[in-house]
Amino acid sequence: MGKYGQAAIEAVSLVSTNPLVTPRDAWNQATTEIFGTGTSSQLKSCPRSTFLGLCEEGYIKGVAQGNHHLKSTKNKEYGIKAVAILKKDPSLVHDVNHLWDKVVEREVKAHNSQMDIVVTLWNSNLLV
Repeated sequence: MGKYGQAAIEAVSLVSTNPLVTPRDAWNQATTEIFGTGTSSQLKSCPRSTFLGLCEEGYIKGVAQGNHHLKSTKNKEYGIKAVAILKKDPSLVHDVNHLWDKVVEREVKAHNSQMDIVVTLWNSNLLV
């Protein structure tokens, strides 16, 4: 589990135990604890948008579906597509690069921790 996966687990825990904490606030708190306030890693948008996108669509156990005000939906789409691919072929959870290749299809693009979010939540049985 990478640090962004760890942040996702911590954020889910925060939201699940306190209904007044929003997924965005939980993500910010978890990444601040892991990376430090205002660091580039704490502010990185790709894993945050993937996490919030999965929350928005009700993919994460214990997190209510709802609008989390994403500025970009591309990473949300990557997360949702990765979940669908894992449902068809769970073995890809062990090969993040191959999973990413299937998500982006023919596009040549490096993943930016989006798959860490999905794989960690999958392995933790937190995806619906």
